[in-house]
Amino acid sequence: MRGLGSGLGFGDLVAFAVGALRGHRLRTLLSVAGVAVGIAAVVALTALGEGARQYVVQEFMSLGTNLLIVLPGKVETSGMVPFVGGTTHDLTIEDYRAIATRLPFVSDAAPLAMGTESVSHDGRSRSVAIIGTTAELQRVRRLRLGSGRFLRAGDPEQGGAEVVLGVKVAGELFGNANPLGKVVRIGQWRFRVVGVIEPRGRSLGFDFDDVVFVPVATTMRMFNRSSLFRIIVEVHTADDLEAGKQEVLDLLSKRHRAEDVTVITQDAVVSTFAQIMDVLTLALVAIASVSLSVAGIGIMNVMLVAVAERRREIGLLKALGAGTGQVLGVFVTEAAVLSTIGGVVGLAAGWAAVRVFVRIYPAFPASPPPWAIAASLAVATVVGLVFGVLPARRAAKLDPVLALAGR
Repeated sequence: MRGLGSGLGFGDLVAFAVGALRGHRLRTLLSVAGVAVGIAAVVALTALGEGARQYVVQEFMSLGTNLLIVLPGKVETSGMVPFVGGTTHDLTIEDYRAIATRLPFVSDAAPLAMGTESVSHDGRSRSVAIIGTTAELQRVRRLRLGSGRFLRAGDPEQGGAEVVLGVKVAGELFGNANPLGKVVRIGQWRFRVVGVIEPRGRSLGFDFDDVVFVPVATTMRMFNRSSLFRIIVEVHTADDLEAGKQEVLDLLSKRHRAEDVTVITQDAVVSTFAQIMDVLTLALVAIASVSLSVAGIGIMNVMLVAVAERRREIGLLKALGAGTGQVLGVFVTEAAVLSTIGGVVGLAAGWAAVRVFVRIYPAFPASPPPWAIAASLAVATVVGLVFGVLPARRAAKLDPVLALAGR
């Protein structure tokens, strides 16, 4: 080692630290593994959290764009528990018609009535979700037809006896046969199949392949409903959401002579879910960070053992002119190198784990955010520095004469 009397350069410190770590490979390997596991956990969990947030946002965007959701009942808040208060008027087809035709900010709208009933054909039967709606739902929800057409446009109050099947329902009722023009029973009602939805899969837990669409008025008669389940409203642009929301509230307030509906904007729902996912991500990071603390304690223990084993070496350094600060720097650098190597290994392991997960579940956009990668490496280095200080101070305080004697 050169120039101890005049000070050690950074390169000397790193070289000395690497040499010391190579001399105790098993101990070094275990310490690196401890840090690597903590960093890999942080990277993987932040990637999953970020992926969950992006997945939720994508799912809501797949519902359509610039949407308002109108619900019957006024949601109020008392303390921390939301409830539906006041007298709730029915949300009617006439309300839907008024929203669709009278409001300048509204570009499209579709009513929804829902229920569950058995659908049967030629001895085959299954229970499925029934969605009562109008032709406008195809545009609002961006539904694509695999064959045939969607519900016919017309007076929504007249209903009809036509049905559009999800692809799973069509496959289970008709097999490989063409269902178009065939008759199915929904409960005791007869319907003619006019279309089959293109395979779409699940969206926010709802399986569009396992559903049937019938005219909204028919659905309400079928299930003896007087109120719509929802009205989905599409405004022209995202900038029109708040204005459109107020228009809908004002219109329905006048029609019902009371403020007894709730209008939710799509971006508000997305924002709420994104905030929830961000909090969950931070919670997962906090849990994963516990393992980093454990790894730091492990590094401190390793360095304390190293100080005890290398007393003669420390004494020799001091005898050659190394000052207290230099000895302190040697051991702090050694701990920092140990944790940084662990950080790099953990980062690579976490990234590899995320790639494997995405390969297995390609629909889930898991990817660690840049801040998580930078923070992981920074935290790994800081862990080494912080937990390496105590052993380094102990080494720096050793009396050179006693240290050379091994005492």
